[in-house]
Amino acid sequence: MSEPETAKAGTRADEGASLGARIMRRLDELAQYSSEPGALTRLYLSPEHKAATVQVAAWMRDAGMTTELDAAASVVGRYEGAESGMPALLLGSHIDTVRNAGRYDGNFGVVAAIEAVAAFHSRGERLPFAIEVIAFGDEEGVRFPVTLTGARAVAGILDLAALDAEDADGVSVREALRRFGCDPFALPHIARRRKDVFGYVEMHIEQGPVLEAENLPVGVVSAINGASRFAAEVEGVAGHAGTVPMRLRHDAVAAMSEMVLAVERTALETPDLVATVGWVEASPGAVNVIPAHARFTIDLRSPDDRVRKAAAERLARDLQAVAARRGVGLALRAGYDAPALTCAPALADALERSVARLGIRPLRLSSGAGHDGLAIGALCPVGMLFVRCEGGISHNPREAVTEADADVATRILLDFLRTFDPHRAPSAAAVTP
Repeated sequence: MSEPETAKAGTRADEGASLGARIMRRLDELAQYSSEPGALTRLYLSPEHKAATVQVAAWMRDAGMTTELDAAASVVGRYEGAESGMPALLLGSHIDTVRNAGRYDGNFGVVAAIEAVAAFHSRGERLPFAIEVIAFGDEEGVRFPVTLTGARAVAGILDLAALDAEDADGVSVREALRRFGCDPFALPHIARRRKDVFGYVEMHIEQGPVLEAENLPVGVVSAINGASRFAAEVEGVAGHAGTVPMRLRHDAVAAMSEMVLAVERTALETPDLVATVGWVEASPGAVNVIPAHARFTIDLRSPDDRVRKAAAERLARDLQAVAARRGVGLALRAGYDAPALTCAPALADALERSVARLGIRPLRLSSGAGHDGLAIGALCPVGMLFVRCEGGISHNPREAVTEADADVATRILLDFLRTFDPHRAPSAAAVTP
C-alpha cells in the first residue's frame, strides 16, 4: 500500500468504544500497509514500513504526544510528565513483520501503548514521569541479516558494522536508511542516557499456548530466552542409487536425518531447552542419486544461558560422532547468539499486582521468542506482559487475539502506569551515564 497523503487520526466516535475495540480497529488499519495484496508483509525500511510510520506517528500525535522518526527509522512519541523534561518510562514494540504475517505480533504492543497514553491525554492526566512510546522497525530481521537495529541504537549497543549488511538485492542497511529519509551518521546520537530512563515495558502476544491452556488473558514474563543459531553442512559422496551397497554409502541426507533427530533428542532430554531445525537442503536432488551434500539450520533457546551453552557443546560432539560413524564431513558454523534476559523483578512484581487488581490470577512464564527488550536490557530494566493468542499461533495469518483480551491487557497497563513509583523503580534512572 502506498504512503497515504494524510494519515488517519482518531475521531470523537472512538471515545465511546472500549479500549479493546479501538485497538483492534487500528490493528486492522495498520495491517493494510503491506507489500503483498491479501497478506501482511512489511519489511524494515520498505515503502510499506514508511507508510506505517506515518500512520503510527499520526496516532501518537492524536494521543497527545510529540513525535519524531529517529535515525534508525523508529517512531518515537513522547508524552511529558507533570513537568517537562522528566526521565521517561519506555513502552513499545515493533511494527515490521515476517512474510505473510499475522497482524498482532509487535504491532499490538505499539498500538496498545498509544491507546494507554491517549486515555491519560483525554483526561488531562500527567504522571510523575514521562512516557515514550517507541515503534521499532527491525525486530524480525527478515530483509537484512541483522536484527534489533532500532532497539540496539536506543540502548547504545549498535555495532555500526551492521549497516554494511545487504538485502537480497544488494542494498545495504546504510543505503536503505538514506532512502527512507534517515541519517545513518546520526545513529550514535539516539542512544538514551541511563539517568533519563526508568525502564522499558512491552506488551506482546504470547506466541505460544500456555495462557490459553491456563485460561488466562495475560501473563507476566519472567525472562526472555537466549538463542544460539548454527548452520550445518554435511559432505558425503554422490553415487548411483542402484549400484552402491547400503553399507558402503556416505549418504549426506541419511547422516543429516540422524543429526536432526539428535537435535530433537537434546531438547527432549534437557529441561528449559527448545531446539528447532527450521531449514534443510539437499543436493544434487535427483531421485536416483545418493545425496552428496546436505545443509540445515539449528536454533537453540533457553531462559538459562548455562543450559543453552552446555547443550550446544554437547550437541556439537554428538553431531561430529554421527559424521564420523557415517563417514561424512561436517562443518558447523555458529551464527546469531543472544544471551537470555531476566526481566526486572520490581517491574514484574508491579505488573503482577496490576493483574491481580483486575481480578485475574497472576501467572509468570518465560518467553521463547526474542523481543526488542533483549537489546533494551543493556540500557535499563525490562518488564513484559504477554497477551493470550488463539492456539499459540504466530508468524501466521491465523494469528488471533480477542477484543476482550486486548481491552483487559491495556487496562492492566493503565493501572501499572498509574501506580508506578519512579522513586522505587529499579536503579537505571539513578545510574550515572
